[in-house]
Formats: sequence, structure tokens, C-alpha cells
Amino acid sequence: MKRFILLFSVIALIFTSCSSDYVVLDSIDPPILTADFSSKTIGQAVTFTVKNTAGEDITAETAIYVNGSLIEGYSFTSETVGSFEVKAKYLGVDSEPLTINFHDGSEINFIKRLLIEDYTSTWCGLCPRVVHAIELVKAQTDKVVVVGIHRASLSPNHANYDPYTYDSSSLEAMLGSAGYPKGYLNRFTKWQALETNNIAQAVNLTQGENPKLGLALSPVVENGTISLDVKVKFGKDFNNLNLVVYVLENGLVHEQHNYTEYYNGEDIIEHFVHDHVLRECATPLLGEPIDASQSYLANTYTRTFNIPVPATVENAANLEFVAFVTNEGNHALNVRKAAPGEDQDFEQE
Repeated sequence: MKRFILLFSVIALIFTSCSSDYVVLDSIDPPILTADFSSKTIGQAVTFTVKNTAGEDITAETAIYVNGSLIEGYSFTSETVGSFEVKAKYLGVDSEPLTINFHDGSEINFIKRLLIEDYTSTWCGLCPRVVHAIELVKAQTDKVVVVGIHRASLSPNHANYDPYTYDSSSLEAMLGSAGYPKGYLNRFTKWQALETNNIAQAVNLTQGENPKLGLALSPVVENGTISLDVKVKFGKDFNNLNLVVYVLENGLVHEQHNYTEYYNGEDIIEHFVHDHVLRECATPLLGEPIDASQSYLANTYTRTFNIPVPATVENAANLEFVAFVTNEGNHALNVRKAAPGEDQDFEQE
């Protein structure tokens, strides 16, 4: 019996000693890897950036692998045509892979941008969560275009009153997701909640396969009228495309309910600035068709709009214009935004 007690005491001592030295390390989120271009001509360089989920640049502390081989530095070029898989490794944790492409100069490629449609409202206390998530995405990449679609009632007597409400019910009926907040990526891809924990899902959609079409906008606002040229250039033949054009307004100040920890956790935020607010859709919400006779390799399709500044707009100087092209499944292939007075060229890579 004495031997049993002695053995038990030794075992307890060992476990006690070990537990005092045991440290639980925080898990490390996968790093987020981006490339400045998804496609380049052979002989030109693609440069990589690696950030953590907080948007801090950790490139210098990261190893970059191309097709499984460690490269020197943070840029890569190829003298041969082909596609390459790239990964980043930070503190032993791998990023999601991305693909870059090198071509011989005969291809037409364009910078790839992500559309985020944020279904939101001033009365929705959880909606600042998505606004904060968008800020985190913007800390990772500048290749993102945001549209704030406010819901639900324009009646001041309604419990869900929002002075910026836009009737998007026909579009929402197709999404199959009730309630707010909700974010959608490239029109019909649900941004997984909690969005602040899924920044990589959004950022990764700015990378990889080239969209093979690009947009250029030239908006002018004068004397209460909007004149807007939207040009679409094609890097291959397409069918069943639609063009969607939005008129947005920035700098709208209104109180915002907030049930989140963000923005100091205050409810109500008295002077919250609402940007990228949808004021008008110059096309049907699901877009207007681009004739297949126009959507062929190397062609440029031009659509001109002349419309009055929407009566809901508070300050025409704060207008912003967004145009994107969707495929037959209503997924946005590429998107571009512009301010009044811009005269854009195509963003060819």
C-alpha cells in the first residue's frame, strides 16, 4: 500500500511539474497572399504581398513558393508561357494558393476586381459588422468595389425606416438569404458570416483566373444631368452577358444602430458616414443584355447613358458610378468604379 501511495505521489508530481511549464500558443490564421497582377507577358515580373488578417504586411517574414519551389525575394518572372501555383508560408502556416499566368503578348488580359454588395440599413444593429469587414478587405487589397444597398422602408413611421432605402426586392428574391446584414461577392456568392472572420474569402476572389473582359468609365455631371460612357473590352468571345450600372452617393451622414463591438461598441452612433450608397440603377437590377454581336475578342462595346441626377441625391459632387458585367448565371465577371470627371482607360495587364 505504501508503494502504491509513493508511486501515485511521483506521478502527480510529474504531471504537476509538466503542467506548470505548458504554454498554450495562440493559433495562427493562414496568411493572405495577393499578386499585383494575375497575368503578365513573359519576361515581366509579378510581385507578391502577404498580410495577416488584420491587414499588417508580413511579406518580409514570409517564404514564397512557386510550383513548390522556394523563390528568392517576393517577385517572380517566367521566360516561358504557362500557369504557376503560388503559396506563402508564414510561421509554418500556408496561405491559400493562387495562380498566375504568363503569356506571349498575344492575349488581352485585365485587372480583376471584386464587387461587394452590402445589404445594410441604419436601423440594423449588426450591420456595422459587414462595414468593418469591408474595411479589413480594403486593408488587404485595393481591387474591390463596394455598393451599399440600404433596406427596408422609406416611411419615417416604419420600425425599419432607413432614409436611403432602395428597392432591391427583385434581386434579393433570387439570393435566397433572408434578413440583414448580408454581403454578396460578385453578385451571387454569399460572404460567409461572420464576415470579419472570412476576409480571405473576399480577397481570394481578386486573384487567380483573369476575367478576360475589362471596363472603362467616363462620367460627367453638369446642370443636374449625368452623362456616362461605359466601355467594355473583350479578351475572348462571350455570349449571354449583361451590363449593370449603378449611381452611388458617398458621405451621407445619419445615425447608425450598432450592436457590435466595433466602432467603440456604441449604440447609437450619431454621425455615422454612409458611403457607396445605391441611389439609382441606370439599367435593370439584373442588367441589360450586351448583344453577342458585340462581345467578341478585341472588340470594345460602348453604352452611353444620359439621365437626370436622382432626386434622392443630397450632394451631386459626392456621386460615384459603378459598372459591372455578369454572365448567364448572374455572377459578376469584372467591375469598375469612377468619380465624376474621370476619363478611364482599360486596365490591361
